[in-house]
Amino acid sequence: MEIAIAVIVAVIVLFAVITLVRAVRIVPQQRMDVVERLGKYKRTLSPGLNLLVPFIDAVRTKVDMREQVVSFPPQPVITSDNLVVSIDTVLYFRVVDPVRATYEIANFLQAIEQLTVTTLRNVIGSLDLEKALTSREEINRHLSGVLDETTGRWGIKVTRVEIKAIEPPPSIRDSMEKQMRAERDRRAAILNAEGHKQAQILTAEGEKQAAVLRADGDRQSRILQAEGQAKAIRTVFDAIHTANPSQKVLAYQYLQALPQIANGSANKVWIVPTELTRALEGMGGALGGLANMVGDQPTQGVDAGAVEREADEAAKAAAEAAAEVNHEVRAAEEQVSSSSAPGLPPQTPGITAGEPVPPSTVLGEERPPERA
Repeated sequence: MEIAIAVIVAVIVLFAVITLVRAVRIVPQQRMDVVERLGKYKRTLSPGLNLLVPFIDAVRTKVDMREQVVSFPPQPVITSDNLVVSIDTVLYFRVVDPVRATYEIANFLQAIEQLTVTTLRNVIGSLDLEKALTSREEINRHLSGVLDETTGRWGIKVTRVEIKAIEPPPSIRDSMEKQMRAERDRRAAILNAEGHKQAQILTAEGEKQAAVLRADGDRQSRILQAEGQAKAIRTVFDAIHTANPSQKVLAYQYLQALPQIANGSANKVWIVPTELTRALEGMGGALGGLANMVGDQPTQGVDAGAVEREADEAAKAAAEAAAEVNHEVRAAEEQVSSSSAPGLPPQTPGITAGEPVPPSTVLGEERPPERA
């Protein structure tokens, strides 16, 4: 009897414990429990301590109210230019109404995945590959708008949709890499050409400025040289007029120049005309007259005897050079006359050189008697 009583008491205690456990429900933060009474929705338990009717109320679902992240597997999508690309998407959502999320749709995660794939195919199908690769933001906004509008009646809020990766076929990737490499090479070539162009422009500018500076320096140098030569000529001219040279000195200078003319490398034959003596005589007379007009007297301190002796020596040297040239001219004429062939007309004699000019004639002394 006692054993039966003990078993009954144990059963009553166990039932009380089970009843208490089923009557008391603690809900954590950011979770909502949907409660049904006899199979019908009764209420939603909020976070904290909640009491239920044992064996009558039951929790149908436990809904997490936090934002959730779901990564969908890669989906093959065909673009408008008939290329198959694989797209990975990431979905961010949260449940705003646990009752509708429980009763409006059986599996809202699967529904969101299929809706994302369908919408993604519609969006990518209207774009080519290049546009799809560069329009991720536009695709994300379009997907987010469509999913949010559709899942709103399910009590779910789609906060964000991100395209994680767009993988074109391997052949297309190779072509794209080659295209990008060619584009980078082109940009590098353009940059190199622009740099070379700028370098040439700067070099040309530098050469131009250097040439201008050199020309300006050359001009200044020539101006200074011309001014120096002008001053030198003016100084020599003033010195000559100040020294007041006599006609004998002028004749001496002229006679010194005659041997230099005769010894030139281009003078093969020097023909001394007969009129040379008259020209020298006339020059001597002119110089003598000029000396008489300006007072042909050397300046003090000049040895007149030495100047006359140098003039006599120069005149003798010039006369000897003229005689030698005259002798060579006559020898050439005789050679030409003797080489004429018989039967041919006689050769025209060359110009006969005049007699040697004595120094006395040049110096203005008495003229020797002419030969008969």
